[in-house]
Amino acid sequence: MAPGIIWVAALLSTMLGLDKLFRDDFNDGSLEQLIVSSYPLSLTVLAKVAAHWVVTGLPLVLMTPLFALLLNLETTALTATVLTLFLGTPLLSFIGAIGAGLTVGLQKGGILMSLLVLPLYIPVLIFATSAIDTSTMSLDYSGQLAILGAMLVIAIISAPIAISSALKVSIS
Repeated sequence: MAPGIIWVAALLSTMLGLDKLFRDDFNDGSLEQLIVSSYPLSLTVLAKVAAHWVVTGLPLVLMTPLFALLLNLETTALTATVLTLFLGTPLLSFIGAIGAGLTVGLQKGGILMSLLVLPLYIPVLIFATSAIDTSTMSLDYSGQLAILGAMLVIAIISAPIAISSALKVSIS
């Protein structure tokens, strides 16, 4: 039960900051300047998503051993929980940033963004909790970690391009 609580905390902490990820830049006009600048928008977006993860995901990963102690998590599951959070929280940030880019121009886009993003979070949660459950049974969970890692690599490569395109569409 403790890994589920930690993963719900990761999901909620990621979603809390996503609505403001591009909204302030959109409101003050700096997003338009980023789009028309000579710098690649995808690299700027990659930096913003990485900063979002450093603020929301990394503290949770670093605090997981303390949470595990407080929640009486088995020691066999602690390593799996930390590894799945290390691979899964940046993935949540990338997926959520795509939704934030799509809804940046809408007045109440937070609700729509949640509806767009939550179904895409389900595979991450399934593979992460499966890895943790497998580790509690003292079985090899490297397959689930490999899938999470592959999803993260795909997200690092494709999400900045998708977010850039979504932002360009939202501005026009």
